[in-house]
Amino acid sequence: MDYFAGIDVSLRSCALCIVDGKGTVLLERELPCEVSYIVECLGTFPHPIERVGFEAGTMSQHLFFGLKAAALDVVCMEARQVNAALSAMRNKTDKNDARGIAQVLRTGWFSPVHMKSREAHGVRALLSTRKALLKKTMDLANEVRGLLKIFGIRLPTTVKHGSFDGVVRPLIEMDDVLVHALVPLLDARVVLYQHFLELDRRVKRAASQDDVCMRMMTVPGVGPIASLTFKAAVDDPTRFKRSRTVGAHFGLTPRRYQSGEHDNPGRISKAGDRDVRATLYAAANALLMRTMAGSQIKSWGMRLVRTKGRRRAVVAVARKLAVLLHRMWIDGTEFRQDQVGGKA
Repeated sequence: MDYFAGIDVSLRSCALCIVDGKGTVLLERELPCEVSYIVECLGTFPHPIERVGFEAGTMSQHLFFGLKAAALDVVCMEARQVNAALSAMRNKTDKNDARGIAQVLRTGWFSPVHMKSREAHGVRALLSTRKALLKKTMDLANEVRGLLKIFGIRLPTTVKHGSFDGVVRPLIEMDDVLVHALVPLLDARVVLYQHFLELDRRVKRAASQDDVCMRMMTVPGVGPIASLTFKAAVDDPTRFKRSRTVGAHFGLTPRRYQSGEHDNPGRISKAGDRDVRATLYAAANALLMRTMAGSQIKSWGMRLVRTKGRRRAVVAVARKLAVLLHRMWIDGTEFRQDQVGGKA
């Protein structure tokens, strides 16, 4: 008989439940959320475990590769499906969640989640840090703008990040109150901006040293940020059997509700990685509105702008870019402007 172990993972502890092939609960434990404790508990069970499963979360990466190293068959399940299954339970506790996860694992009613490599997570961390520093730099600049308005000082609508400090300091140096209040903000902003510039250089250097990113950047509108974000999110292109499914994976296809006589297509599903979706949208917008080079994908997108509106056209082009970038990655080809068209 097969035996399945479900784990409900939290930050510092986890609940473990083992069931047999008929769904009978054989073991339930509360353990620290550490690989060694989980492996030790599973090792003391008298029968071999067929599969160990848990839902996707912040600790998934650590547990997945740790249990894999212990020669266990581990699967990380999609959180939305697990949540839908567990919502049928009357009482929500860690113990009941672990029992439900074990039953879902036994029935096979789940979608496995791809666990990205350490390199992909490293690139993602670099991009996230760059984005966070840029956001904090903009927040401090907006704070300075708001405080200056109280004293009747209105900055120009558009001030570049690099020249912001040079514009503000001459305006406040004659007022001791403003100097004491705003100079610390300006100093902190300068430091954050310098670190942002360093990370931005690292991102561009990483993209220029990667052959896949260099091929992706031959597409109009796709730059270092878009190529690195897409590559880190996909990680392994062979996990998609068809390139057309990449757009759906990142939530760029319309959601649909069909039941009986009702068939209501809605807006895009917004499933998957939000950063990838936003980056593809920005790349599609740049392709349509900023790039001067003509291509079939741009012509197709501009026709959609006239018939469907700008926002829908940009989403459609973003979906096509996801398909295109994946196919270029698989085939090892570069963008050819005269051979891209058709339906998204």
